[in-house]
Amino acid sequence: MIYDRITPGLVRNWSGLFSLWVIMYVLVVHLLAFPAAAQSKTGTTIGQFLLIEPSARVAGMGNAGVSLLGEASAAFYNPASVGHMKGSDAQFTYGKWLADISYNFAAASVRLGTNHTLLLSVTALNSGEMDVRSVEQPEGTGERFSVSDLAFGLGYTRRITDRFSAGIQASYVQETIWHSTLNAFGLNIGVYYELPFGAVLGASLSNFGTQGRFDGRDLRVRYDQDPERFGDNSSLPAALYTESYALPILFRVGVGWPLEIGVNDFNVVVDAFQPSDNTASVSMGGEWVFFDILSLRGGYQHLFQQDAETGLTLGFGLKYTISTLYEARIDYAWNDYGRIGDVQRFTVGFGF
Repeated sequence: MIYDRITPGLVRNWSGLFSLWVIMYVLVVHLLAFPAAAQSKTGTTIGQFLLIEPSARVAGMGNAGVSLLGEASAAFYNPASVGHMKGSDAQFTYGKWLADISYNFAAASVRLGTNHTLLLSVTALNSGEMDVRSVEQPEGTGERFSVSDLAFGLGYTRRITDRFSAGIQASYVQETIWHSTLNAFGLNIGVYYELPFGAVLGASLSNFGTQGRFDGRDLRVRYDQDPERFGDNSSLPAALYTESYALPILFRVGVGWPLEIGVNDFNVVVDAFQPSDNTASVSMGGEWVFFDILSLRGGYQHLFQQDAETGLTLGFGLKYTISTLYEARIDYAWNDYGRIGDVQRFTVGFGF
């Protein structure tokens, strides 16, 4: 009797969702967990700035965002989630990262018809100028250098049914240290499903792509092939060769439960993380929205992660509805990073 009430469309939705999750899980198990599963492998990947969460709203909720929607930056956590947004959206985030590093992120999701969404994003990280020091001149050579990271993302989301969507985003990644640069390409894929009883499931695989290595004129040196021989060329032009490293692949899976009680909206989220360069963890958070204007948020980030410095997260947000078609938002988040300080983020968004 129960099976008679299940529509063929619902069966297809569950089948498609299960198949995609199985594929993503197999990728994670074989590509991430197989080598040295007992080691955290911290510091063995490039492009660490790709793991900095851009949304102040999600950051205030423990950075558990794989099942959240409502803003363009949701595509960072799950490219499929923006397929369920009612319209287009644009956002900008500024954050003072650790050691006074400047972090900027801009994203837009452009609705193309009823079931198609175009994703655009730009991420920029900059250390500011620092003194060049050497063994011979520890106080500085008089030169200045900087470290910068840049990523451009382009993606597409398809809303396959009224409950299920899938998305993909490709990114070009560049890291620069003074005059040396590395380049790589990454791919993000995700699925998003609304359960019939109100809960939401999400899963994504981020930064699956090519390896990269540094090259540039800073690696050009003068080399003496045989220091003990006199009369030969003791200043041969040469280049230092750096090894290639992969991007930090990250698998997220999570559940969200939005509730509406009168003029109050509540949202509880829990995410599980399996990174390629660290141990597994769980993040969780919640949001209370009053009169669809004021939002208060809190959470805890990376529970069970080995040697984690992250912890409590707090935030708030304000939304102003200009008309039935337009809205403006501003969000703030504070994240505790233990002994290395705290991080604050500000996000401005505009829905249309």
